[in-house]
Amino acid sequence: MESIIDNNPELKHQIEQVAEVAGYLWQKGWAERNGGNIVVNVTEQLSAFPLLRGAGGIKNPLSIPISIGTTLPHLKGCYFFCKGTNRRMRDLARWPMDNGSIIRITDDCAHYEIIADKPVKPTSELPSHLSVHNYLISKGSPYKASLHTHPIELVAMTHHRPFLEKDVLTKLLWSMIPETRAFCPKGLGIVPYLLPSSVELGEATIKTINEGYDVVMWEKHGVFAVDTDIMSAFDQVDVLNKAAQIYMSARNMGFEPEGMSEAQMKELADVFGL
Repeated sequence: MESIIDNNPELKHQIEQVAEVAGYLWQKGWAERNGGNIVVNVTEQLSAFPLLRGAGGIKNPLSIPISIGTTLPHLKGCYFFCKGTNRRMRDLARWPMDNGSIIRITDDCAHYEIIADKPVKPTSELPSHLSVHNYLISKGSPYKASLHTHPIELVAMTHHRPFLEKDVLTKLLWSMIPETRAFCPKGLGIVPYLLPSSVELGEATIKTINEGYDVVMWEKHGVFAVDTDIMSAFDQVDVLNKAAQIYMSARNMGFEPEGMSEAQMKELADVFGL
């Protein structure tokens, strides 16, 4: 049976990137069992796809409209590829169309339909992810991808209360290696512990992104990152966690790492226009 990605190379590329990132998350130990989520806006790749045109904008949805649980006015008619609920990242890496969904937001902006390839129900955190995408579109952001994962060292650092003060972790991680300041110029926002998948967690994440962060640390839980594509979102988390690993390696050797000075970080920011 023909897949929705057949004869659509741009969509196929987007989903291949999702599969590649899912594999990295599993290999790094950041995606135990069904942990973590990926949601990518693929509207540009699907809006002109002939199999999806017709009455109501699509043909033959695989499900009746399902409530999102909230109304998201900027997502009308948008398409998303989402990791499936209770699906493993390692399986998403190998068989993305068996472990993910392509959904379309209906015209009332309060429901979605699963349109391909199989009736895989999207992640339980879909409302939170979609709320962030709704916010990004409302601000004219070019960001299309959201990633939630469990980087070991970054999560460990949230168990130390002083690190949860505003921008304490940002400055510490920036100082470990120049690339962190260069590739994560907005730093790391902090959201105090809230129930996973809750509306409150989604609202707190949007608030923190609105404060200027692209990567948000959920205390004792994981990281939420947004960027232009899923690989770029992954890169930001990867760079931040490398800095955390350097800090912990130094501590394990018995000393507090010196870190780059404020003057050195300012010089870096000036040179790279950060």
